[in-house]
Amino acid sequence: MNKLLLIIYFFICAIASAQVTIDSLKTNTSLYSEKDIKIDNSAITPLQFNPQFKENYKESAFQYEIKAADKGAWDRFKEWLSYWFKKLFGLSDGVSNNAVDVTIKIIAALVVLYVIYLIVKVILNKEGQWIFGKSTTKKIIHHDDIERNLQHVDFEKLIASTLKSGNQRLAIRYYYLWLLKKMSEKHIIDWNPEKTNSDYLYEIKNESLKNDFSYVSYLYNYIWYGEFEITQTRFESIKKTFETIIQSVK
Repeated sequence: MNKLLLIIYFFICAIASAQVTIDSLKTNTSLYSEKDIKIDNSAITPLQFNPQFKENYKESAFQYEIKAADKGAWDRFKEWLSYWFKKLFGLSDGVSNNAVDVTIKIIAALVVLYVIYLIVKVILNKEGQWIFGKSTTKKIIHHDDIERNLQHVDFEKLIASTLKSGNQRLAIRYYYLWLLKKMSEKHIIDWNPEKTNSDYLYEIKNESLKNDFSYVSYLYNYIWYGEFEITQTRFESIKKTFETIIQSVK
């Protein structure tokens, strides 16, 4: 029963509140009339639309989207190399990228060193003897001059001078040229700087001399063109062989 009375009480209060609101609206409406309406007759300036307004917003300050830079051929190559480093050695992305950078730097350094070596080689014209030891180009040019003037060379003095400098390979070459000179003087061969050892071997008619010349030609090619070092004992044996054959040419 009490609940029912409470509900009726709230219902009556709601109706009374609504009536007060309606009466208030009617009172406020009656305060205004048509005389209170003001009309603005001032001139209106129309706004002009600038069709090129976008040009003003192309600066970097107005760029809100970050675009990824296009990858060039070099970047793609490094990614490819990094992929194979990871695949072959089981490296992580960071370690693989570092390995690629280090590898590229090492290769670049080797290329630079090789270029420097070539420049120094050209300047000195010694085939990099100060790095790798042997030098043959300059010698071959010098000895070609000797070879083309074979008949005017004193090989005994030339060989003695060469042995004083300790150049046994060069001495073997001079012994070989000396033998050619002797055979040419005896008309056993027809000397020509453009001929080969095989050409001279074909011209030799004496079988014993042909066999000897074939043997010393082999030694000469092996030592001079093969650039093989020989021991002092081996050199003395070859030297004696050349001298014996030279003395036998008649």
